[in-house]
Amino acid sequence: MTDAAKKALEAIELARTTGSIRKGTNETTKALERGVAKLVVFAKNVNPPEIVMHIPLLAKEKGVLCIEVATKEELGAAAGMQVGTASVAIVQEGDAKELLKDLSKAH
Repeated sequence: MTDAAKKALEAIELARTTGSIRKGTNETTKALERGVAKLVVFAKNVNPPEIVMHIPLLAKEKGVLCIEVATKEELGAAAGMQVGTASVAIVQEGDAKELLKDLSKAH
């Protein structure tokens, strides 16, 4: 797992408890379109890949940092879910503010 992916998952966990996140591709897409997403993370093992294909493009268009993690399961666990999720958007970073700054500098 890349350093960015580790930090992104950590940021999701922090934002989940101290800020606000959106889970799932539809919610993530809406957060991006409304301009409220601070960070977007999506899983590489989504099948079919078309489900999340638009997310990196939309994030780039909106100037939002987008990070890929290996599995839906990791992403779901970081988001506090029993099941995997294809994508998560951080809407209010809460205590994850510093982590997001580090991630922005790295990318």
